[in-house]
Amino acid sequence: MQPDHRPLCAAVGVTTPLVAFYDTPDPEPFGPFVDLDHCLFAHYEDWLQGRSVRLTRDDYGCPGAGRWVCGLETRDRESFVKFLAETEGLKASSALMERWIDDHRPYERRNDTVVVGPLRDFQYEHLRTVTFWVDPDRLSVLATGAQYDAAPDDPPPVLAPFGSGCMQLAPLFRNIDAPQAIIGATDIAMRQHLPADIMAFTVTRPMFERLCALDERSFLHKPFLKRLQKSRTSLPNDAAAEEMP
Repeated sequence: MQPDHRPLCAAVGVTTPLVAFYDTPDPEPFGPFVDLDHCLFAHYEDWLQGRSVRLTRDDYGCPGAGRWVCGLETRDRESFVKFLAETEGLKASSALMERWIDDHRPYERRNDTVVVGPLRDFQYEHLRTVTFWVDPDRLSVLATGAQYDAAPDDPPPVLAPFGSGCMQLAPLFRNIDAPQAIIGATDIAMRQHLPADIMAFTVTRPMFERLCALDERSFLHKPFLKRLQKSRTSLPNDAAAEEMP
């Protein structure tokens, strides 16, 4: 059963609708859909308006999403490496870029369709990750929440890995069933589609459950956060997101 995220969002001051990454055998319940643009994140406003996009092996948008989300080889390896390392200058050398590619696997789909769109209460079994769209203050609150239940010998609860924006929605989690989060939207190729002060905080389903379980004993209701809220006119107090769907 999907946990109620509204108390968490109210306490943090998150009012932007959450976006989910679903791996589903039946995309129809996730509509309405819009045609997929070249970049997945060109649909940021569509997501906020309640519309979804779907990615399949026949319709995946950009070559990066085709590779990392749908498991397709959309271009030959040499040109792919050259484009990333030399044309765009994302690694110090082609050899280093090749090593990075070899160290990362595409997302392992369970079904034919990936849907990215609004969080749906009735599709929790197909949910893989949830993304919060946040400014630096709210990012710091969620990152602190991700650390709340983490022991020193647990896998790192918060990651900030190099990769494309669509990789940061799911493929960069080594174990998507572990409670982890990724600080995302650090891909400069996709940031043009987001407001300048917005970052992504993407969590696996187990981490989503942990965050939603934070209660009055946690820092969400303690002096540190209250002082931060008091210092920011843009960071509302606990009642801020009562109307959030």
